[in-house]
Amino acid sequence: MGSGLVIVDKPAGWTSHDVVGRTRRLAGTRKVGHAGTLDPMATGVLVLGINKATRLLTYIVGANKTYTATIRLGESTITDDAEGEIVQTRIAAALTEEQIRESIAKLTGEIQQVPSSVSAIKVNGERSYARVRAGEEMKLAARPVTIHRFEVHEIRRERGGKVQDIDVTVECSSGTYIRALARDLGEDLAVGGHLSALRRTEVGPYTLDRARTLEQLANDFEYLPMEDAADALFIRRDLTEHERIELSFGRRISANETDEVTAAFALDGTLVALLKNKGAEAKPELVFATAS
Repeated sequence: MGSGLVIVDKPAGWTSHDVVGRTRRLAGTRKVGHAGTLDPMATGVLVLGINKATRLLTYIVGANKTYTATIRLGESTITDDAEGEIVQTRIAAALTEEQIRESIAKLTGEIQQVPSSVSAIKVNGERSYARVRAGEEMKLAARPVTIHRFEVHEIRRERGGKVQDIDVTVECSSGTYIRALARDLGEDLAVGGHLSALRRTEVGPYTLDRARTLEQLANDFEYLPMEDAADALFIRRDLTEHERIELSFGRRISANETDEVTAAFALDGTLVALLKNKGAEAKPELVFATAS
């Protein structure tokens, strides 16, 4: 097995750890990691790295994400999603589309978001959700996130109009909790809300149309070679042979044309290193093809 990224279409009911375990068995290697979790109820794009490509995951974790989701207004749950018990019901029948869109506009752009108390965020070394399950009442600190797009596709009245379901697309920065968006939308509208469905369609440049189900991977273990993965994620720099040799020893070379992280490729297309400018030179942050 070579090195690369596996773009998995995660099934509902599986944890990200479950998917990693299954992929280890399919790939025949223990060296498998993921670039950010998806909750068990969520489906869609989960990016895994195998072998040397696990070193790329740090850069993918911070990429923007895109989701399709359904938000139910009129019901609040303990987890802010459909997996938790309903703790409060309020009639949402009187809400208008204009009110809903106005509240969504408030949650678009740069906002301060309080993550769900049952998130995996660590507080004093322990996961927040573990402390909630142990009976503690957790209130996490707000953090800045950016909602680049919060688009409404359809609004439906359900349960005799008592609740309203909203189908949306959300494009957001890393660290955004979509269930917290659902919760906050419901609270702004004074009816409560929770996330009833979630599907991730994009992680950075890796999209759902490249994703494969676990069943498909079991029949044909398809992965994106590390060179192709890096070419999609970073700005590309083609090296001279002298530059390749210098980098293979971990030495600096002339500066990149941009201050962004750059993927440096040898003449034969091999990924040699990831570079970032340090002063007047480019310094290798990671070297994949070392001198032999």
